[in-house]
Amino acid sequence: MTGQQRAGSGHRAVPHTADMRVEAWSPTAEGCIGEAVRAVVEGFADTSGAAAVGQRDYTVTAGSDEDLLVAVLAEVIYRMDADCEIPMEATVGAIRDAGDGRAVSVRFRMTEADNAVLVGAVPKAVSLHGLHLRGGPGGWTCQVTLDV
Repeated sequence: MTGQQRAGSGHRAVPHTADMRVEAWSPTAEGCIGEAVRAVVEGFADTSGAAAVGQRDYTVTAGSDEDLLVAVLAEVIYRMDADCEIPMEATVGAIRDAGDGRAVSVRFRMTEADNAVLVGAVPKAVSLHGLHLRGGPGGWTCQVTLDV
């Protein structure tokens, strides 16, 4: 994030030519990943009036916390493509060491895509360009671009 630190947790879309770019912030890395999921979903779907159809539990391992962020967002895209489901909520468990890398468990409360109102282009992939997930004195921040 640039500029002054933000209090609490939150997210926002950042103008970006032809792609979707989001920023998120939280006191914890896990909270930041959850906020990034919310930002991405809000970028293409309004799920506020949608009914939940179930939940998906997902555990990912990766080499770094940034790679965990990429993997969780890639799962959002995969669920939309493979199952026509969109996360209404994401609960991100504690990031932990796993062998030579890191691991995190995520629980998505899902709705069917037909229950949501599409408000933008559905992302196709997570870009590694400009990606970051970092902790600092004011908490954690992340930035990520998604190809649409």
